[in-house]
Amino acid sequence: MGIGTPQTAKAVVYRGGDGGIQVETITVQPPGPGEVMIKVGACGVCHSDLSVTNGTLSLPTPIVLGHEGAGVVVQVGEGVTDVAVGDHVISSFVYTCGQCRQCVTGRSNLCEVGNAWPASLVGGHSRTFDAAGERLNVMSSCGVMAEYATLALGSVVKITPDVPLDRCALIGCGVMTGWGAACNTAKVTPGSVCVVFGAGGVGLSTIHGCAMSGAAMIIAVDIMDSKLEMAKVFGATHTLNSKEVDNVVSALRKLTGGGADYAFECVGYGEIIAQAFGCLRSGGEAIVVGVASAKDMTSVRSSAFALQEKVLRGSYYGSARVRHDFPRLLSLYQSGQLKLDQLITQRYTIDEAPQAFDDLAQGRNARGVIVFS
Repeated sequence: MGIGTPQTAKAVVYRGGDGGIQVETITVQPPGPGEVMIKVGACGVCHSDLSVTNGTLSLPTPIVLGHEGAGVVVQVGEGVTDVAVGDHVISSFVYTCGQCRQCVTGRSNLCEVGNAWPASLVGGHSRTFDAAGERLNVMSSCGVMAEYATLALGSVVKITPDVPLDRCALIGCGVMTGWGAACNTAKVTPGSVCVVFGAGGVGLSTIHGCAMSGAAMIIAVDIMDSKLEMAKVFGATHTLNSKEVDNVVSALRKLTGGGADYAFECVGYGEIIAQAFGCLRSGGEAIVVGVASAKDMTSVRSSAFALQEKVLRGSYYGSARVRHDFPRLLSLYQSGQLKLDQLITQRYTIDEAPQAFDDLAQGRNARGVIVFS
């Protein structure tokens, strides 16, 4: 344990079962070697947080939620030299060790060390305890839906201090995941035809990435007209309410004049993965971005691989190299190219977290953000 000062903080905690989330007072212990404590400025309310509470993502409870955060360093542990007190940082929900095979070959989003610890700091350490002194797990080695959080240095990225923290927080998951799927994973080419299934926070960022890449046609597919209207703000040229057509794949193939070059599944359902693959033209790529339940399955036509050279691939965290991509995205925002302001539909206090989760579940927001004082 570190030698700094423990902090009392409000946090959003899920204790399992059907009880939903609670706002609790917790204690955050100071950072140990190679760790930092941050005062969280803002945390996005992401669908992955909701997925923990509904069982889609199976993580041990009780757990402090939150993985899309930004804040200011207030304490540093022994041996930390890369960041200092006062630095602004964004949390990364994938810890990067910089030494495993994935990291050294440029695929740090798949870090073998970081992905082995989904609910604690790397090595199984915990710095977070409830009012009774019992250990709390932390989502994705972060647990940043709290006023304070202690994280490993490999889970934070130093950023410029002149962008508001509520905008910075969005980079930590939704924007990186969606924009990266289009620009890093698929590498969408100018003039191409893209279809994006799901117009939530990740889907909107995928649409935006396709638009910034010069796609000529971008079709947003969703079941809510309000989300489809929002998709136009981020670059969708066409929209399709999938509830209003008998056959989604046929409708998309007709609309695209034979099929899409790229199709992105940003929902997390096997049925929609099959639709994304089915709406491709020969040589097209379907990219799976949404996180499905471990029991969820998909089925596609096998002959399409050999006879049509279709590609089905995954995109985890937008194929991010966070120390390169986070500053890059903030530069794009500062130059007016990346839409972050428009992505925030509603801001909440931490005491309003239950409402934020309900709004997320009901599809009311592009992105809700909890802002801390």
